[in-house]
Amino acid sequence: MIRLVKMTFKPECIEEFKATFERSKPQILTFAGCSDVWLLQDEHDPKVMMTYSIWDTEESLNTYRESEFFRNTWKHTKTLFADKPEARSFNRID
Repeated sequence: MIRLVKMTFKPECIEEFKATFERSKPQILTFAGCSDVWLLQDEHDPKVMMTYSIWDTEESLNTYRESEFFRNTWKHTKTLFADKPEARSFNRID
């Protein structure tokens, strides 16, 4: 399962979020069922970023989302937003 989360940041918060992501990435990867996670930045609008993560199952994603680590990180990240985030999960079709 692929999870995409689109976020729009206040311009002055872009670098802070990038640093937060880099600090968080190693810990995210320790969660059972997470095989990779990337941060993407819009080519034309640097305020828009997206996380792209790969999870074995929806249950593994939900375990992560219910963790104290996620709650604390998300609580801080929400203060940096300029707009409401959008999240979607996708199944790969081979």
